[in-house]
Amino acid sequence: MSGARSFSAADARRLLRRARTATLSSINADDAGPYASLVNVATDVRGWPVILVSTLAWHTRNLLACPRASLMVAELPSGGDALTGARVTVMGQFSRVPAETVQRRYLARHPAADLYAGFGDFGFWRLEPARAHAVAGFGRIETIPADEMFPSADAMEALEEEAIAHMNADHEDAIQRYAAKLLAATPGGWKMAAIDPDGADLRRGSDTLRLAFDPPVQSGGALRALLARLGTDSRD
Repeated sequence: MSGARSFSAADARRLLRRARTATLSSINADDAGPYASLVNVATDVRGWPVILVSTLAWHTRNLLACPRASLMVAELPSGGDALTGARVTVMGQFSRVPAETVQRRYLARHPAADLYAGFGDFGFWRLEPARAHAVAGFGRIETIPADEMFPSADAMEALEEEAIAHMNADHEDAIQRYAAKLLAATPGGWKMAAIDPDGADLRRGSDTLRLAFDPPVQSGGALRALLARLGTDSRD
């Protein structure tokens, strides 16, 4: 790539991290052509999209027949031309994944799915990206290779659960300050539910918050330093 991107891979990935819903485009199993549907979306630690779908849904039957598909997430402006809003389409191939590898992170974004995530006709699927197409307004259009948008996050994946447990056990006061002072929520009862290089998901019952990290972190030391800084920033 020559020169700086008009819409960076990190910004495109962060948009995907913030999203709660996406448009899933799959190929109809009956050869009728593409089929678009609305799905809830989460991400794994690296940033690959994860969905939870029923075997009764058309899109699931389509993925079983042809796993090639795309997901589009968008942030629409409150008024004016909707096409000025940022959106990212991730293209690749879906595969079924065991619940234990993604369920905790998925429920951190979609607590209501706890009611049906264990049903036998529901299953988790993850999109392995091949590339992404990102648009952030006029003249800000980029096609981004998968390895640029989704760099390895092995170190963060290895420490995520331990870091969550440590924060919830030893730094509950800091988590409440993150929610109240940095995210404008009422304090009390918030738990850290997921951590990745780009941020953390906080959960209180059916409510969720996204705490963004800037810049992204890729190690335990960087994570500790950033959370300590956010703790200081959130003090009265």
